Amino acid sequence: MNANILVLIPAFNEEKFLDELLSRVKSYFPPENILVVNDGSTDRTADIARAHKVLLIENRPNRGKGFSLNRGFDYAVRHGFDAVITMDADLQHDPDEIPLFIEAYRRGCDLVIGSRWNNLQNMPMDRYLSNRMTTTIISAIAGQRVEDTQSGYRLISTKVLRRVHVKASHYDAESELIVLAARAGFKICNVPIKTIYGQESSSINKFMDTYRFIKLVFRLIFFPS
Repeated sequence: MNANILVLIPAFNEEKFLDELLSRVKSYFPPENILVVNDGSTDRTADIARAHKVLLIENRPNRGKGFSLNRGFDYAVRHGFDAVITMDADLQHDPDEIPLFIEAYRRGCDLVIGSRWNNLQNMPMDRYLSNRMTTTIISAIAGQRVEDTQSGYRLISTKVLRRVHVKASHYDAESELIVLAARAGFKICNVPIKTIYGQESSSINKFMDTYRFIKLVFRLIFFPS
């Protein structure tokens, strides 16, 4: 399977990491297969993307990760890509693990999720507890076991994106996509990835994103359509 894949990188004030990330991703894909969605950054994020000659979409003002992902998904569908690989811009996702996702896709997986399940020793305790709780809840709602629902390192077939329409616009969008894909009958697979935490700071708002997750769970259970 010689798939035409788009690498989608939502980025908000990631000048510290983006140059290295793009350099490494370009070892696997040409610039025309790499899309940075600059989510209202106030630093040099957009300039770095332009310097690497990758595709660039800009949000003004900041609109959230889910909104940025949806813009990238729409681009992939409109331009005839077969699948999208999503990566965070802060180097928490190792580009050298890209082949794992492509191999799973070639085996027939529609949604491939990078799982940190077997490599959690480097994950901060608060994130570990949050991950286990949300993963348990989303797996139950989806009706199938997903190892790491909070992982943003994924490969998504555009068959899924044409069928599934995510309403959430922040971090809860990634959980919603899993549930909707499972309910639509798509094959979801897990591949093991490293757990990488360094000098990056989390952009998660613990109060607001917890509130959004609770709202999402309520909507998915009581208003599934």
